Amino acid sequence: MKPILKEVELTKAGPARRAPRRGRRTVLLNLAESPLGWLHARGLVSDGQLAAGECLRRDWEWAQLSPGVTMRWEEGRVQGGRERGLNPTERQISARQRFDGAIAAAGPGLSDILWRVVCAGESVPNAERALAWPVRSGKLVLKLALDRVAAFYRIPG
Repeated sequence: MKPILKEVELTKAGPARRAPRRGRRTVLLNLAESPLGWLHARGLVSDGQLAAGECLRRDWEWAQLSPGVTMRWEEGRVQGGRERGLNPTERQISARQRFDGAIAAAGPGLSDILWRVVCAGESVPNAERALAWPVRSGKLVLKLALDRVAAFYRIPG
């Protein structure tokens, strides 16, 4: 993903809401960075947890593709072939099955924050507020969910 950078002036309360002035200290923010990538960059989630989250998000995105409704003129699928030979509708169904399996592996109490942070791109504090959870509980629950999803995808920890 190509970074979308924005120059922001720093103040004691954090980034300023106005344009930076000359001679002031500024930083570049990557607006395309995901909340999971942000947590990983700060050492709050491991490489395996990041990989599990990226696999889950990939399957979620692929599962959202609408099925083809026109006739397809490509070759038929060979029995015992790999996923590479699947048509787009079959790939979508396969991704949906993997996504559903990963969410089920995370469990009902953990899948809520997992979906909000990894798939919907919400920040952990926003997800905690939306779920009416105590402050700073989301990171721990998210890490547990990512560990279970990593086991589902067979990603080493």
